[in-house]
Amino acid sequence: MKTSIIIKRIVKAAFIIQLFFLVTSCKDYLNIDNYFDDEFNIDSAFSNARNMEAYMWGAAAMFPDESRTIRGNYTPGPMATDEGFNGLTGAGTTNIYYGMDFATGNITPDKFGGLNQWGNYYKIIRKCNLILQNLQKPKDITSTDRLRIEGYTRFIRAYAYYNILVDYGPPILLGDEVVNTNESMEYYDRPRSTYDEAMEYTCAEFEKAGTLMPPDVGLLNFGRPTRGAAFAMIARLRLIHASPLYNGGNAARSYFGSWTRKTDGVHYVSQQYDESRWAVAAAAAKRVMDMGKYQLYTVPADNMTAQLPSGVTSDPNFYGSYPNGALGIDAFKSYSDIFTGESVAAINPEFIWGVSAPYINSDINQGAFPPTLGGWGRFCVTQKVVDAYLMEDGRSIQEARGDTYFESVADLPAGGTFNDLFTEQSKTFSGYPLNAGVYKMYANREMRFYASVGFNEAVWQALSTSDAALQNHTAKYYFQDLDGRGGVSASSPNYPITGYIIKKWVHSYDAKTGTGARTLPKFYPIIRYAEILLSYAEALNNLNGSHTVKMGERDYTMSRDVEEIKKAFNQVRYRAGLPGLSPNQLTSAATVQKELVRERMVEFLWENRRFYDVRRWGMYEETEREPIMGMNPDGATKEAYYRRVIPGTSSFLTREVNKRLNWVPIPRAEMRRLPSADQNPGYN
Repeated sequence: MKTSIIIKRIVKAAFIIQLFFLVTSCKDYLNIDNYFDDEFNIDSAFSNARNMEAYMWGAAAMFPDESRTIRGNYTPGPMATDEGFNGLTGAGTTNIYYGMDFATGNITPDKFGGLNQWGNYYKIIRKCNLILQNLQKPKDITSTDRLRIEGYTRFIRAYAYYNILVDYGPPILLGDEVVNTNESMEYYDRPRSTYDEAMEYTCAEFEKAGTLMPPDVGLLNFGRPTRGAAFAMIARLRLIHASPLYNGGNAARSYFGSWTRKTDGVHYVSQQYDESRWAVAAAAAKRVMDMGKYQLYTVPADNMTAQLPSGVTSDPNFYGSYPNGALGIDAFKSYSDIFTGESVAAINPEFIWGVSAPYINSDINQGAFPPTLGGWGRFCVTQKVVDAYLMEDGRSIQEARGDTYFESVADLPAGGTFNDLFTEQSKTFSGYPLNAGVYKMYANREMRFYASVGFNEAVWQALSTSDAALQNHTAKYYFQDLDGRGGVSASSPNYPITGYIIKKWVHSYDAKTGTGARTLPKFYPIIRYAEILLSYAEALNNLNGSHTVKMGERDYTMSRDVEEIKKAFNQVRYRAGLPGLSPNQLTSAATVQKELVRERMVEFLWENRRFYDVRRWGMYEETEREPIMGMNPDGATKEAYYRRVIPGTSSFLTREVNKRLNWVPIPRAEMRRLPSADQNPGYN
């Protein structure tokens, strides 16, 4: 059964929730189809505290599952940007992966696939407004419970607006109004807010929610948001609001310079740069940090932990044991265990808000496992992702080329041959086996690479099955091998078109086939502490002056403090077993920003941040114009396979670069009902 993005459904309350999901003939102002149930026995819904709370969680259960970023999804997700790719095509299948449809320009106001959630979010908002209007009705409700329900309800409503804001742009703000049903068409017509108006309203609602919500929830209620989740969502939104696309400057003018509201001529997106927004974003992140509740997840080093290379321990910025350096922790496990199910998410201090995610095993990992182990072998990451990971000593592949990074014969010493491009010895670190004979492009890389990416001749351990033939399987993606394109029928899409698979959520015990095969339960982080640290560093890095900001009950004075930037950023780098920013790097804001862009790409790989990051930075067109690259799945020999190519030749794989792809379009049916509202740029 689908898990709510906010809580697991409470079995004892199931019959109550079902009572209020009966449908009657009513209309909503944004979609006047017959789908509302709120007028059915509404007095019973709010007759007591138990029913009201059940009604509230019923509204929360209407959100899409956050982990469903790939198949049957609600968001463009990884495949709509440069971190993901899939080659699936054919009759009846082109709309399975909506991210690919979005990236290829096939999402229109008339064609949405699974991306249309506009009306659903307004259903949630209406339910929340009904609750807030009736908070005083239950005779048995205590003041404590009333405030708690109000806090959760405001959070749910704010989260609905948040989703509209990031995917559709400016919403239509209703405030506390409960829109009548069964009214004339004219009644439902309203204009959209500006981006700034929506941002201020949504952040204010999260603020009110945070002050009323509990700071903690019990283990059995993992998935419910807390005060920290509300404040963390403010930090995320404030960083978006400060970023170039939405904060004046060239990017904002390029995308939105001519986009004005028809009812009053006001620009939907501000055309004036406001540096103080960065200070607000920094203060919002710092407030979460100052709560003292969250920290990066780490696992102590043991005798299986790989030794840190000299390039890390000799770094002038290296101070020793974590969090002041990379010593004392297992960098592979500290990152990998967050996602594989090894760590208990309910007590993981890095999870500010997360959910149970059976979808990861049923679909994402199913799409990653090699066909010989019962998977689809086709949920791909790109060569650009592989290139973004650093070497184990912190150098980029460009800096290490010809020293510890070898991709072609030209990188080898004089007299080197193609056969010299493969490792000679196998090794195991942190329980991760790396075969001899692996292409040297994949050797000596940072630990997050091995925790996240399945590459040619990587090992899939599948230790839960007792079938020895399936354990420690080496997935070979050469054309002629079983997991490669030539190893399956010609009509099957079950091969990695780029040569790289997302392996981030795969535990060493996970198996899909064989006696005793099982998969560990998985969890999906909606927002985790690493994001807060990197957001804080980015916001500070963009300040030129000093700004005092009131955040909650405290004043924060923010400026480009290099020690603060270093401390926040380096925690993430040290956790990965890497050296931190050097003093020379810290002197240049542009250099720090470049490192932040790289860091967010690899740290949050396939966590649905990249799509929004490249857009808020105003980099979308730049990143998408770089062709998707990978290894050659048609390579009949090793020499032919290890050759960078643009995967696929079909037109459906041709990615479109267009400014309109900043947001999903509002459905045309909705626009017909809202003549005062403007469609997103480029979709008219």
